[in-house]
Amino acid sequence: MSLEKGKIFVVSAPSGSGKTTIVRQVLKNLPEIVFSVSATTRPQRAQEINGKDYFFISKDEFLKKIDDGDFAEWEIFYDYYYGTLKSFIYSNIDEGRSVLLEIDVNGALKIKESFPEAILVYISPPSIEELERRLRARATETEADLKKRIDRAAMELEKKFLFDVVFINDDLEKASSEVYTFIKNNFYGGNQ
Repeated sequence: MSLEKGKIFVVSAPSGSGKTTIVRQVLKNLPEIVFSVSATTRPQRAQEINGKDYFFISKDEFLKKIDDGDFAEWEIFYDYYYGTLKSFIYSNIDEGRSVLLEIDVNGALKIKESFPEAILVYISPPSIEELERRLRARATETEADLKKRIDRAAMELEKKFLFDVVFINDDLEKASSEVYTFIKNNFYGGNQ
């Protein structure tokens, strides 16, 4: 008897779209899905656990992994490298466990190139104006960094039509429920 492969779900959204909150809800309600842990060169924060929050590695090690083709996708954000290890995805899906990735839009599209069976989920703010309002309400960054996030969000919003499904987060509870239902239905595929 062969083990059925796990599925790959990728959730992306511009910063401030509620993606992290929605992903946490999905994982809470579908604990059998494995959350993908990214590798990064960013310094580890006090509350973070290596191997749970990120795989914290040196820049030299990260660059070697790029050269060796170990990443399904990788990017540089604010001078630090972030990437998804192919080995993490393969080790889980080959054992029949489904994986959920929470990554940026470009990374999601790269995952789809490496894993065409991946299901890409996009969470969109109701408008770029609402997104800017949410980011400003956070009050966590400088005006220059805020402008970078808004410019990036505009680019990411243009790519949402390349995803398998798009959800508008104009109500967090409703959007969380819709994303959960979509992933649950695709996770079980009617085999419940």
